[in-house]
Amino acid sequence: MPAEKKRNLVEPGRAAEIPSVDRLLNARAFQPLLTQHGRTQVVAELRTHLDSLRHAALAGGPGPTALAADVIAAAVAAKLAQAARLTLRPVFNLTGTVLHTNLGRALLPDEAVRAVAQALTAPVNLEFDLQSGRRGERDGVIEKLLCELTGAEAAMVVNNNAAAVLLMLSVLANRREVLVSRGELIEIGGSFRLPDIMRRAGAKLVEVGTTNRTHLSDYAQALSPRSALLMKVHTSNYAISGFTKSVTLAELVELGRARGVTVAVDLGSGSLVDLTRWQLPREPTVRETVAAGADLVTFSGDKLLGGPQAGLLVGRGELIRKLRKDPLKRALRVSKLTLAALEAVLALYRAPEFLADRLTTLRLLVRSPAQMQAQAARLRPRLQGALGEAYQVADAPMFSQIGSGALPIDQLPSYGLAIRALKGKRGSLERLDAALRALPRPVISRMAEKTLWLDLRCLEACDEAAFDTQLGELRP
Repeated sequence: MPAEKKRNLVEPGRAAEIPSVDRLLNARAFQPLLTQHGRTQVVAELRTHLDSLRHAALAGGPGPTALAADVIAAAVAAKLAQAARLTLRPVFNLTGTVLHTNLGRALLPDEAVRAVAQALTAPVNLEFDLQSGRRGERDGVIEKLLCELTGAEAAMVVNNNAAAVLLMLSVLANRREVLVSRGELIEIGGSFRLPDIMRRAGAKLVEVGTTNRTHLSDYAQALSPRSALLMKVHTSNYAISGFTKSVTLAELVELGRARGVTVAVDLGSGSLVDLTRWQLPREPTVRETVAAGADLVTFSGDKLLGGPQAGLLVGRGELIRKLRKDPLKRALRVSKLTLAALEAVLALYRAPEFLADRLTTLRLLVRSPAQMQAQAARLRPRLQGALGEAYQVADAPMFSQIGSGALPIDQLPSYGLAIRALKGKRGSLERLDAALRALPRPVISRMAEKTLWLDLRCLEACDEAAFDTQLGELRP
C-alpha cells in the first residue's frame, strides 16, 4: 500500500477525534453556511456528514485531513447546494419540437410574465366587480376578450382542455348519448382517451361510421331520443390518409339543428389566427368553428394559442352559463396567475400584425433556417472543442415539428448541429446525451440514426451566449 494512502487511514480509535457539532458551528468556515442556509438545515446536514465520517473512521477510512473544519464545511456546503436546487429547472429545448409537452409546451411572452408578476405581488380584482363594488365572476377577466377574438356569445376557462371536455360532457350528457365518429376517438398524451373521459363524465359513447370513412347518414341513423351531443373531434395529433371520408362541421350543424341536438367541437390546438399568413401549415381556427355553427368549442391555451395551460370553452351563452353553474366548474377553476397570463396573451391577438414578434410560440415557429444556419456556424467550433476528438460535430439541415399534437404530419425546415461518435475514439452518444443533461442548464437533444441532433429552432439569440458559455463545463 502506498505510504500516502497509509497516512490517510484512521485507526478505529481515531473516531473519537471527530470534532463536535458545536465546535464546527463556531468555526469560521461554517459562518457563511449558517448565514445562507440557516442553523436548522446546516445542523441536520452536518450531523449526517459526521455520522458518515464516524463509520468510515471505524472502518479505517479517511484520515486527519477529512476531519478539518474547512473540509467538512466544503462537504456540507456541497450537500446543501444540491438539496437547495429546485426540481423544476430551465432547460435548453434543442429537440426540434417547439410545443414539447414534457418541457412545458408554450413559452409565455414578456407581457404575460409581467402580468403574472403583478398578480403575484399585489391584490387583484379576481372576483370583484369594480363598478358595482360587489362580487364578480372569475371568468369575466377573459370572457370579453375571448368573445371578441372568436365571435362566440360567451366564454369560460378551466385548467386544461381535457377538463373542458369533462365538464361539458358531465353537465350536458350525463346518462345520455354522445355521437362521435370512430375515426375521431383520440388518445392524447399520458394514455388519456376520449372514451375514458366520457365514461368518467357519465356519458354513453355511441360510435358512428368506421375508422377511415364516416358519412352524415351514420350520424342520422344513430340519433335517438337519448342523444345529447353530436361531437366532432379535431384529430390534431394524427392523420388518416388514403380511402377516407369525414363529415364536415357544417353538415353536422345542419343535422343537429334539424333534430334539436347540440353540436360540440373539441378543437384541441386552439389556433386563433390563420397560420398561413406566416407560411405555416393551415389549422382550423376557433372563429371559423364558431361561425360554422358549433354550439360549443373547447381548446387548449398552451398549444398554438401560445399561452398558459388552460382549457377554454366558447359558444352559446345559455350553454356556457349552464356549465358555469355546475359544482364541477369550481373544482376545475384556474388561479389568478393563469388568468393574468391568459389575458395578456389574448390581448396580443388584437394586433395580429405584431404577433410574429411578440408571441413567443409564433416567433419560434417562423424562425428562418438561414438564422439557425448562421447560429450553427457560430456554435460548431466551440462545441467541437468541448467534445474533443471522440466526436464529430457538423452543421446540418433538419426538420422541426410544432408538437403537442398540432399538425402532426407537417414539418418545418430547420437547422442545427449533428453529432456523431467516431469509431475507435471511445465516444458514446448515450454518455454525451447524459452529459448534456447534467449541465447547469440541461440541454435536451434528440437521438436518431446514430446521431445526436441539436435543433436550434428554440435557441433564440438572447439565450445563445448562456448556451455557449456552459459548453466549457461539458464532460462527455
